[in-house]
Amino acid sequence: MKVIDGSKVIHSFKSDMEPVEKVNPKEIFKVCTNDCFHGQLIREDQTFGELDYSLFNPATGPIYIEGAEAGDLLKVKILDIQVPSKGVSVTVPKEGVLGNKVTKALTKIIEIKDGSCNYNGIQIPIRPMIGVIGVAPKEGEYDTATPWKHGGNMDTADIGIGSTLYFPVNQKGALLALGDCHALMADGEIACSGLEIAAEVILQVDVIKGKEIAWPLVETDDYTMVIASGDTLDEAVYAASDEAVKYLAKGLNMSWEEAYILASLAVDIRISQLVDPKLTVRAVIPKRILETQKIIRSL
Repeated sequence: MKVIDGSKVIHSFKSDMEPVEKVNPKEIFKVCTNDCFHGQLIREDQTFGELDYSLFNPATGPIYIEGAEAGDLLKVKILDIQVPSKGVSVTVPKEGVLGNKVTKALTKIIEIKDGSCNYNGIQIPIRPMIGVIGVAPKEGEYDTATPWKHGGNMDTADIGIGSTLYFPVNQKGALLALGDCHALMADGEIACSGLEIAAEVILQVDVIKGKEIAWPLVETDDYTMVIASGDTLDEAVYAASDEAVKYLAKGLNMSWEEAYILASLAVDIRISQLVDPKLTVRAVIPKRILETQKIIRSL
């Protein structure tokens, strides 16, 4: 199995990036990731003034996928996320949903053991996930803290073990990169961090030829989700809803208006994160209504 070490990172997704490794469709490989602080925050008595902000949000990669070309879909199956024995969570003045109420920075080093984390004596089951994962954009440059149509810092709790991501391929080789893993994060990430960890991620990729999507999708056992971002929550909700209704209309061969009503009955809008430069939501389509593969065949 190929192992891509965590020293090979980017801090922005660009249309033109030099790959650090190449993998083939169906290949299984391991990606070693850094936490969002690039390993700098290791003690509770550290201050943020000691940290180099330019190192934040490193994404390991980019990884060239053989055979992927613009106009294809990149399929990324998350087989495992191996977590360490501890992680870090913080809150900082002016950061997060209630940042105006934070009077001092607080760092917590949190133990992870036997599938749970111990926060102030409270045992909480972990749910490992990938915060930053994406491909080269069609054009321009997006720092790794920002989510957009290429992926990036989507901070979506459902991007975890057993889920499958679908990205639009914009450049030859797709150029996949990932990092900012969390052992646990609630929807919204309201205090500006989850349980931040370095992790080892086992992936399998594939290429679906000649299929295009506007926004990334994540597939779980029960749902297909459109992940969309915007400068405001309203913009993100509109984009995710628009794609979900289009998929229902095409996949179920019904009028747009019929699909719109169906979405109002069965498609949930869930908040992914509220603390990044763009806000992220997901439109959640039950697979009992429309299977992921039927969505993709209808594209």
